[in-house]
Amino acid sequence: MRSALRAFSTVLIAAGVLLLADAGLTLAWQEPVSALYAKLTQNALGGDLDDLIEQGPTELERRALRDLPDRRRRLAFLARSLRQRVDGGEAAGRIRIPKIDANFVVLDGTEDSHLRKGPGFFPETPFPGSGGTTAIAGHRTTYGAPFRSVDDLERGDRIVVEMPYARFEYEVERTRIVDPNAIWVIQRVGYERLVLSACHPLYSARQRIVVFAKQVSVEPRGELQERPRA
Repeated sequence: MRSALRAFSTVLIAAGVLLLADAGLTLAWQEPVSALYAKLTQNALGGDLDDLIEQGPTELERRALRDLPDRRRRLAFLARSLRQRVDGGEAAGRIRIPKIDANFVVLDGTEDSHLRKGPGFFPETPFPGSGGTTAIAGHRTTYGAPFRSVDDLERGDRIVVEMPYARFEYEVERTRIVDPNAIWVIQRVGYERLVLSACHPLYSARQRIVVFAKQVSVEPRGELQERPRA
């Protein structure tokens, strides 16, 4: 009986230590169990994104590109076409933020099941290259915490979004704390813009921290590198 009680006490102590360790890691960085899940999922999504890039435009899309007169229109066409081709939760692009050492595959969609895999494009906004405001949401404390340190971003910091058809570079303009229903943040402006959104403060969904960035350069990929032949 005494041995059984001693063993039970040991189990309880070990469980308590694990719980404290989990809480400590969450406070210091992010929740470890969901972080492992996100890492494994991101690895798989990276392969999916590579496949998407390798596939390139469909034959129908290639024929349509030949009738478009300039790169800007071809870029917008491929952005709209990709938006129609990918389903919610599928890999669509990649975001890199050197200042905070962020490098994640971005999915199409912002439902809870999508954001468990990584940051996601707002379905209400167009993909980069369409001429509007592109918005991406991400977690700060769970599931890889892709936007954990977005509050460290300052004016002039670089953000890169890589899509199958082009690489887009942005410069941070400003950061704002807003209410969750502040839909004005995704409105179109007079230039192509990127918006990053995450819960604020840490461990709370009371508000949102929003990073606004202006597009400063575009590097075409694949079909856009050269003028399609007639």
